[in-house]
Amino acid sequence: MFARRKLSTRILAGQLLILAVTSVIGFVLLAFAQRDEYDRVNEQRALSIAQIAAEDPRIVTAMELGDPGIGPRGVVQEAASSIRAAADATYVVVIDRDKVRHSHPLAQLIGVRIEEPVVALDGQNHLVIDNGATGRSANARTPLKDDAGRIIGEVSVGINERQVTRELFGELSVFALYIGAALGVGVLASYALARRLKRTTFGLELEEIAGLLQDREAMLHGIREGVLAFDPSGRVSVVNDEARRLLGLGTALGSRLEELLPDGRLRRALAGDLGPDEIHVLTDSHCLAVNRMPVVLHGRALGAVVTVRDRTEIVGMLRELDSVRGLTDALRAQQHEFANRMHTLAGLLELGEQQEALDYAVELASADRSRAEEVRERIGNSLMVGLIVAKCTVAAERGVELTLDPESKLGTDPGHLRRLLTVVGNLLDNAVDAAAGSRPAQVQLLVAETPRSITVRVQDTGPGVPDEALPHIFEDGYSTRPDRGTARRGLGLAMVHRLVTRHGGEIVVSAGPGAVFTVRLPLPDSDPAPLGAVFTAAPPVLALDGGGTRW
Repeated sequence: MFARRKLSTRILAGQLLILAVTSVIGFVLLAFAQRDEYDRVNEQRALSIAQIAAEDPRIVTAMELGDPGIGPRGVVQEAASSIRAAADATYVVVIDRDKVRHSHPLAQLIGVRIEEPVVALDGQNHLVIDNGATGRSANARTPLKDDAGRIIGEVSVGINERQVTRELFGELSVFALYIGAALGVGVLASYALARRLKRTTFGLELEEIAGLLQDREAMLHGIREGVLAFDPSGRVSVVNDEARRLLGLGTALGSRLEELLPDGRLRRALAGDLGPDEIHVLTDSHCLAVNRMPVVLHGRALGAVVTVRDRTEIVGMLRELDSVRGLTDALRAQQHEFANRMHTLAGLLELGEQQEALDYAVELASADRSRAEEVRERIGNSLMVGLIVAKCTVAAERGVELTLDPESKLGTDPGHLRRLLTVVGNLLDNAVDAAAGSRPAQVQLLVAETPRSITVRVQDTGPGVPDEALPHIFEDGYSTRPDRGTARRGLGLAMVHRLVTRHGGEIVVSAGPGAVFTVRLPLPDSDPAPLGAVFTAAPPVLALDGGGTRW
């Protein structure tokens, strides 16, 4: 029957029920919290009374001498009773080291041994909620010491729960009045909200709204592409989980692009400023294909729909395939070279020229070691040495001479190591590609570490970067060379640029002929800036040192 009622009635009834339940729960929780607070206060109060009793000279003297008058009219009992009455405590019990009570509000328990241990003999104060002969009470126990400082017993003071309850009820009656007033305000607000919602939903009932929402959510989240929709004012009206994941968005609904993303190629692609064609954008974590389509109904612009596809794995596989092909070609060439050397050695041995064969083998081994040793003399980190030696081999098979600048110097554990490997690898790949086919075909690498920065400079003898390409050389997808059909062009330099600027460095490129890329990373190595915070696509600024262009 409740399900067939109108939406406004159901909303009002549901909110009233929620308000009532939460008010009761809040009142109960408040009562328990207040009770615990009173227990803590009464424990401290009991401890203060116990410490006063433990310093009472009548009790100390009587306990030190053995309290010969133990009993209902003993010295300790009378002193404890006066302290209990003056402090309004439930009981003040004095116990000796033998666990015998010397005072108690119940006369029949005086002189009777307690069952539990005398905990205050350890010299510490103990606060507990005790369920003793007088009922539940906040209990404090403190050591009783003689004039010489020796522990001769303990003083146990309790404040009964009935006192706590009386104080608690006095406080909760005021709290109940406040909660009642808040509940009344909530009822009025719920009624007003129910009437407003009735007008907002155009008379649709909950089942109809739920059906529409389910259909929309099933469609949006069943798509393996990111989907964003913008209303005519440019605000996000629809966004699915895949779009949030790929673009790093939070609660994006109702927000403008400038409120969600920093200025850059990604934001301009989503806004449609880069044209109607599919745009490839490199972010901190993904390579995205962005497609924006305006929505027009009966000649009226209703906004736009943007689809975002993740091409990271595909691009990564293509780049890896391209690298594997390059390495395969290099290994194939090395295999032929190795076979030629083995044939030469076999021929010398067959002719009986053992000494010449030995000299030839030693010469080959020395030549192979000399390159690695030359790199190791200047580069202390083994990962960087391995990368440079491998790039030298690949470059040599492509007819390019890759050399290390004599001024290079890098320690065994440099800052920005992972970033350096990425920067050096990408810049060397580009330089070898550019220099291949030129005469002479040379690439020179400089890696220099100082206390304040690390500098990487890669210089090639290729045609260089055309003047018209300088403003775009670090943009995602831009390349001056044709696509080879495997790895997508224009991502390596964009990746290096984002990596360097994210960590507070700078990258400079000179115009041709022969491009020179210079990267400086500051030391000490610091945490990166927030993702996307510095990746703008502002026009380049001409460098004052070296005549290059700095981004």
